[in-house]
Amino acid sequence: MQSKAISIELEHQGLRQRALKLMGALLLGVAVAIGPAGLVEARAAPESFADLAEQISPSVVNITTSAVVEASTENMPQLPEGSPFQDFFDQFQNPDGNGEPRRSEALGSGFVISEDGYIVTNNHVIEGADEIEIEFFSGDRLPAKLVGTDPKTDIALLKVESSKPLPFVNFGNSDLMRVGDWVLAMGNPLGQGFSVSSGIVSARNRALSGTYDDYIQTDAAINKGNSGGPLFNMDGQVIGVNTAILSPTGGSIGIGFSMASNVVTKVVDQLRQFGETRRGWLGVRIQDVTPDVAEAMSLGTATGALVTDVPDGPAKDSGMLAGDVITSFDGKEIKDVRDLTRRVADAPVGQAVKVIVLREGKSETLAVTLGRREEAEAAEASTTQPGADPAPAATEMLGLTVAPLTDERIAELGLPAEAQGLLITKVDGTSEAFSKGLRDGDLITEAGQQKVTSVQDLQARISEAKEAGRKSILLLIRREGEPRFVALSVE
Repeated sequence: MQSKAISIELEHQGLRQRALKLMGALLLGVAVAIGPAGLVEARAAPESFADLAEQISPSVVNITTSAVVEASTENMPQLPEGSPFQDFFDQFQNPDGNGEPRRSEALGSGFVISEDGYIVTNNHVIEGADEIEIEFFSGDRLPAKLVGTDPKTDIALLKVESSKPLPFVNFGNSDLMRVGDWVLAMGNPLGQGFSVSSGIVSARNRALSGTYDDYIQTDAAINKGNSGGPLFNMDGQVIGVNTAILSPTGGSIGIGFSMASNVVTKVVDQLRQFGETRRGWLGVRIQDVTPDVAEAMSLGTATGALVTDVPDGPAKDSGMLAGDVITSFDGKEIKDVRDLTRRVADAPVGQAVKVIVLREGKSETLAVTLGRREEAEAAEASTTQPGADPAPAATEMLGLTVAPLTDERIAELGLPAEAQGLLITKVDGTSEAFSKGLRDGDLITEAGQQKVTSVQDLQARISEAKEAGRKSILLLIRREGEPRFVALSVE
């Protein structure tokens, strides 16, 4: 009994010591982590970033671009003839005094990724430039040529010719970065020359406005001129390209965005090999599966990508249909539209992939040979159908006033002669339909995943949904030729 009591006392002492250690770590502001026993183990913050900065600085470059711009008098003050300030403003507006085009310069950052002189930066840093000069950490300067750009991810690849091998850095795996990890940002902020700032990963998987966005958010100071510079992990690997800041003032307030390296590496590889991007193309229009859409389609969960239209292309050739829900692409589960778009883009052009869809409650497996997105976009005609303000109709349902689509209305709206459906002539501003974006001039082509060409068709589909115990009905809406599904309550 005595030995057991001693053992329990020692255990309690050990727990107290670990608790005191944890409290001390928290008071000192030290990072902590959960250990195997469920207790927290302290992880000290870096004492200094000096060794890391010294190691990676030689690979970071300043970029100066120049381009010829037209002389302009826009936003210049208009002075009365003979004003004593006339000469001053003439010189300020155009130092050469000849009113001719002049050369303008801009600054940015970048980093070397190979000893033979390939350099990564942002597309917006070099866009429109006819001269690009690279300044290295050593002070050496070399002219650069443009290898290729990708405006969709704002990435550009440059090349310099050097008589000696250049110091370079490698890309790391951005997917391994966690919120709270330390990072270093390097570049040429505000044109002040080489500079380093530290911070942490504030958030992951941020999307700003691009189709392929996957940004790492950081509180490391990023300012104008940092664009195109690298974001490093603590192993000296590039895990992001500093691209944008969120700021009401134009300066850093601790919300910066770096395009994730796992996006950048794919783009850089293609630019290096082809001088352009070559993304996979499925050939469908899609939208997210929202909870109300999932309920209307009797889906178990609101995941996947809902196909709204299948124009001529790879998906149509494989037998894919509007109303299919894509749940898997090339063996990977699809969460939403963004997930599918990125996976298709990353897949090789011409590759045959297995795509699993849900169709009328059953799983179907299709084999799709991917096309190339850039070629599809170039071939697609950008036509905008003119709108019209048709006369109101009498039939109202679901907060909508609908009318049959006559030949006269087809002509008024500039629709294809073979167009079918019900025309929305009015939307109740207090209705669910209005809150979900339906407007006058929209065309209902399907209800409950069946075609509708008359008011009676729509009424029948609504009745069927109610009889089946569904709370909502799925409508396929077309606006200026663009389709999307909308679920409206039938209760």
